[in-house]
Amino acid sequence: MKICVYNLGCKVNKYECDSLVMTLKDRGHEVSEDLEYADLYILNTCAVTNEAERKSRQCISRCLKFNESAKVVVCGCASQNNAEQFYQKQGVVYVIGNAQKGKLADKLQESGILVSPLPREYEDDFCADVVRTRAYVKIQDGCDNNCSYCLIPYVRGRSRSRSIDSVVGECGRLQNISREIILTGIDISSYGKNINSDLPALIRALSGIKCRLRLGSLEVGAINEDLLDALRGLDNFCQQFHLSLQSGEDGVLKKMNRHYTTRQYLDKVNLIRSYFPDCAITTDLICGFPTETDGDFAKTLEFIKEVGFAQMHVFGYSQREGTAACRYKLLPAEKVKERVAAALAVAEEMRGKYVDSFVGKTLQVLAEDMQEGHMRGYSKQYIDCIIDGAQSGEVYEAEVVRQVEGKAECKITRRI
Repeated sequence: MKICVYNLGCKVNKYECDSLVMTLKDRGHEVSEDLEYADLYILNTCAVTNEAERKSRQCISRCLKFNESAKVVVCGCASQNNAEQFYQKQGVVYVIGNAQKGKLADKLQESGILVSPLPREYEDDFCADVVRTRAYVKIQDGCDNNCSYCLIPYVRGRSRSRSIDSVVGECGRLQNISREIILTGIDISSYGKNINSDLPALIRALSGIKCRLRLGSLEVGAINEDLLDALRGLDNFCQQFHLSLQSGEDGVLKKMNRHYTTRQYLDKVNLIRSYFPDCAITTDLICGFPTETDGDFAKTLEFIKEVGFAQMHVFGYSQREGTAACRYKLLPAEKVKERVAAALAVAEEMRGKYVDSFVGKTLQVLAEDMQEGHMRGYSKQYIDCIIDGAQSGEVYEAEVVRQVEGKAECKITRRI
């Protein structure tokens, strides 16, 4: 049977899709990860914003344009949040949520809605040994932070961690087929709390892995000398810290139920840079939270300049029904749009300055694919590099010649 497994969500969803693809191929199915003709479509949905949930619903119609008689199976965060919105769509035969997603290959003949309670322990039913230049390894699921704007704890459940032995085992297999591994989860900062361990212990256990290792998004509270010492002990650590910010104004952070102040955030950034002076600090920013005033936003712009981020993901606030922030009156959509544009302009300026700081220096770049006639890849700092003459899947030492629209144009000095 021809099956399309399509991811609409985050890197955790991507890892889960990779695992499902591998399982289905092992069972003799022809599997694609692109939207094209198939007999069965499996959609792993997202609910982080209203727009993400809307796109998840729309994807069903997109599938049926390739094969109007195909069957559609829906899983993931959006279906965990509201299964009925999918089951009523033409072509949809089976809807589950996030629980038991790893066993979906056993249930392709099922029908109806089965949204099971979210588990209290980590479901170690995934194993995504896919051949790819960069691979994701899921180490944790769920979140206990309860940010006032976020639906994810309701659709992913409480934080639960994968065992160190299981993570090390998968990374050990992947190091032979991928050049970089990204440790991902819903909140990897909380790794180990339910298994009497922590993130530094996992990092130390991975010290023998030979390929590059990169961390997913971190919370401020995870940054301490123990973690940084462990990371410094890795030979192939990718020096990028994606440290979630969301706002640069303390009053807004409090309303968001974020558990730090801007001063605490900046102190942790400075601590990171004392260990890794050339590292990239990247972040997420929400513009237009309902209580955010013009003055609050002005402070946010000043704060992000003070930090000097290498890259930023900038979002407009999206109200999610059932979250604590729903009690606040929304700001006008046009004002939110203006703030997003202003923050993006600052982010682009900072990205250019960060890449400029590497001109004349050498980077280790993993070449990945051709884009617009040029070979592209990423440095350990996650700088987007133009590296013509490189071969996909190989790592090169390359000198940065100049910065071009936030990218580093590089000259190869040697293959590593």
